[in-house]
Amino acid sequence: MPLAEPPVALPDAENESIDPPSAAADPLFNQSLEKGLMVLRAFDAAHRTLTLGELAALTGMTKGSAQRTVHTLQVLGYVGKHPQTRRFQLLPKVIEIGFNYLAAHPLIRVAHPYLSQLANASGETASLTEAVGTDMVYVAQLVTSQFIPVLTPVGMRIPMYCTSSGRAYLSCLPQEQARALLESAPRPARTPSTLTATDAILERVAECRQVGYALNCEELFLGDMGVGAPIQDSGGRVLGAVHLSPPSSRWTPDGLRQKLAPLVIECARAISHSIAH
Repeated sequence: MPLAEPPVALPDAENESIDPPSAAADPLFNQSLEKGLMVLRAFDAAHRTLTLGELAALTGMTKGSAQRTVHTLQVLGYVGKHPQTRRFQLLPKVIEIGFNYLAAHPLIRVAHPYLSQLANASGETASLTEAVGTDMVYVAQLVTSQFIPVLTPVGMRIPMYCTSSGRAYLSCLPQEQARALLESAPRPARTPSTLTATDAILERVAECRQVGYALNCEELFLGDMGVGAPIQDSGGRVLGAVHLSPPSSRWTPDGLRQKLAPLVIECARAISHSIAH
């Protein structure tokens, strides 16, 4: 059994060197809270367990700062040690933070019955996403019994530039704001079909403005497609997007346009109308 890491000598607070510019500029900025959130966000599918040294490297903290932060999260029940490897890992209590957001979200409550209808009518998994920076995050999902090639659980983030929900969201923004969002983040080719040039992506966004829906044909994952439409409030402010995730093994792009797009548009309009009232 690997030995646990020895305690780290804790340096004085003034000797730590990771202060971000935001902390110096904002007297109300709580750097200790920032560090705690950085530690929680360091864990992901590629880093399910981490040593103290790995946490320090991933967050840019000193080992002493990382040790204090991790210890606090351990006492609060958000982080623990794997019983065999003694490496740090997230604990189920972390889920409470995200659940409280979902449980109190009016859009999710309103959208749920319409997502259910969309999933039943299409036979495909229906999802609701919201914008977070240059990504869309899944906040609700109705999964059908049909095979889907890629698992996309609630909480997962996907980039705007190469997804139907992201392009649907961008279609409701002014052209220059949409361009600025696209150009503010990397746009790697996730598959051979991924559009990465800003102008090419904006052409698809402009098409969405005209027809009311956006398509993604294996641009994010091979074998996975998407058709999405935006959700707006009564003032025209975009709130998120609805999309279906049909696999290329069951559907063609023409099939998406002819059969699934009208269902997605109707679902998005129904949610938008319900939110407005």
